[in-house]
Amino acid sequence: MDQAQANRPVHHPSKPSQPGPPSSGSPPAAGTGGRVESWPDGSRELAEHLQRRLVISDRDWHALKAQRSRRAAEQLAGALVQLLGADDPAAMRGGEARQRAIALTASALAWLKGELRDPGCPDHGR
Repeated sequence: MDQAQANRPVHHPSKPSQPGPPSSGSPPAAGTGGRVESWPDGSRELAEHLQRRLVISDRDWHALKAQRSRRAAEQLAGALVQLLGADDPAAMRGGEARQRAIALTASALAWLKGELRDPGCPDHGR
C-alpha cells in the first residue's frame, strides 16, 4: 500500500455510506418519532470499567496527583458514568446526573488548563 492510500479512511461495506450517528442495532421504540431513547447496550458498563481503570488509587495518589492529564481523564470518565447512568439522552432538560456530569467535565477542563492544582495531602504538615 502506498503512502497516499495509507492516509485514506478504510471503507467497510457492512457500514452505511451515509454520514450520521451510529446505529444501536435496534429500531427506535414505538411512539418516539424515530429517536433512540436509551444508550447503546453495554455503554454504562464500559464507562464504569474505564472509570475504574483511570481512577487514581490511594497507593498511587502521591505519585500521580500532579499529573493534570491523569486527573482530567479521571474526572472525564466519572462524568461519562454520570451521563450514561440516569438521564434519558433524549430529554431536553437534564436531571441531576447531567448536572454532575457537567460539574465533573468543568473540573476536568480546569485541570487541563492548569487552573486547578492539588491542594496537598491533609496528613502532611500538621
